Amino acid sequence: MSREQRERIKAELGRPRVAASSDRSIEQIRADFAAFMATMHVPKGTHSRSTTLGTRSALLVEAEQGAQPGTILYFHGGSCLMGSPETGMPLTASLVVRTGIRSFSLDYRLAPEHPFPAAIEDCVSAYRDLLDQGVAPTSIAFAGDSAGGGLCVTSCFKARAEGLPLPGAIVTFSAGLDFTRTGKSADTKNGIDPFFTRESFRASGGLYLSGADPEQELLSPAIFGDLRGFPPLLLQVGTNELLLDDSTRLAERARDAEVDVILDVTADVPHVFQGYNGQLDEADQALDRAALFLTQHVGRTGHRNSTASLSNA
Repeated sequence: MSREQRERIKAELGRPRVAASSDRSIEQIRADFAAFMATMHVPKGTHSRSTTLGTRSALLVEAEQGAQPGTILYFHGGSCLMGSPETGMPLTASLVVRTGIRSFSLDYRLAPEHPFPAAIEDCVSAYRDLLDQGVAPTSIAFAGDSAGGGLCVTSCFKARAEGLPLPGAIVTFSAGLDFTRTGKSADTKNGIDPFFTRESFRASGGLYLSGADPEQELLSPAIFGDLRGFPPLLLQVGTNELLLDDSTRLAERARDAEVDVILDVTADVPHVFQGYNGQLDEADQALDRAALFLTQHVGRTGHRNSTASLSNA
């Protein structure tokens, strides 16, 4: 364990610094988040270019060497209020480098301009586009961090409701899976989590919900989600975060629904600690485990049509 590394990161983070609050404009919140994410390490070994999936722009990230079959559809974090494919690059590139599997990181619409369910609609539209272009669903993994991790799960519900086949696997990093905020960790980790507080959750949640009832599976799958028939899940989370119980409770629902699930909890690390790749041993080790999971579940299946190409890529 890297006690010195973890203590250094704790000292650097200090008080909550990137969450939504009432004393900053949405433009300032987004700028602060982008500046913070720019301090994270993006591993070498990938190249990227802009493309389109569904109705939204996306960033296609590919390995410079050792490309492998499969597709990662990545949903970035940021409370559905901030963030972009560019802020997600420390994690997207980390997965691509480790697996050789290409990734599409989606620029889904953000609240408050586009509240629930706009982001979910964009994610499903992007997934449908991949399927329409001949990519086998079993070769696709949904992956995401924080709010993007939640979108991995909720987009599966909407895709299923629209009659689409589900992807081959799901990987989440510190997923937000409960807008009712009723998990015990929302209280027990308040004051420990360096990114979020109860107050910031109320502020960010209100902007995304825009009056919607959180007691539904598209907003709180950790409580209301029917996971029967879901693909294998890898849920990674740290113990120093308010969202800890979002993952632990979803894992229980997956188990009860006879879904293959791995709950991967790392002690004494913050929200989306995987972003500290290259700085924190636990981050690199967790990313290695995520890469192995992806390779096992989607990296060996390829496409229904090996000659299919992305016409808008």
